[in-house]
Amino acid sequence: MSNAGKRVKTHYIGTLDDGTQFDSSVERGEPIEFVCMAGQMIPGFDAAVETMLVGETKSVHIPAAQAYGEKDAGLLHRIPIGQIPGLETVPVGETVYLRGPDAQPMPVVIVEVGDDSILIDLNHHLAGQNLNFEITLVEIVE
Repeated sequence: MSNAGKRVKTHYIGTLDDGTQFDSSVERGEPIEFVCMAGQMIPGFDAAVETMLVGETKSVHIPAAQAYGEKDAGLLHRIPIGQIPGLETVPVGETVYLRGPDAQPMPVVIVEVGDDSILIDLNHHLAGQNLNFEITLVEIVE
C-alpha cells in the first residue's frame, strides 16, 4: 500500500551520523503533517514514509543527496564590508538572518571576515550531512 498523495502525520527524531540530535517532533509533542511524496519533505524522508503503516516505526539513514543536498560552493558569497552595516562584528560560524529577494528572512552563516569583505554561506545548515531518522507513522489523515 502506498501513502503517496495522502496527508500523513509522523513523529520523528533526527540525528547526524555522530549521534548529535538536530530535531525532534517527539520533544515538541506535535507530529509533523504533510502530503506524502508531494515534495514537502526531503526526498529520503518522503520515500521512507511512502510504504509505512499506521503505528509502524522505522529507522532510516538518508545520504546527503537525498536530504538537503551536498554543499554548493556557488552559495558562498563574498560581500564588501559596509554593504550590510554591523555584519563585520558577527563572529565567524554564527548564523544571522538577512532579507532575501522576496523580503523573507534567509539564514546565512558567517564563514570569514576579512579587512574589506565578508564571506557568507547560503547553504542549508544540514547540507552535506547524512541524516538519520527514527520515524513513526502516527496517522493517515486522508
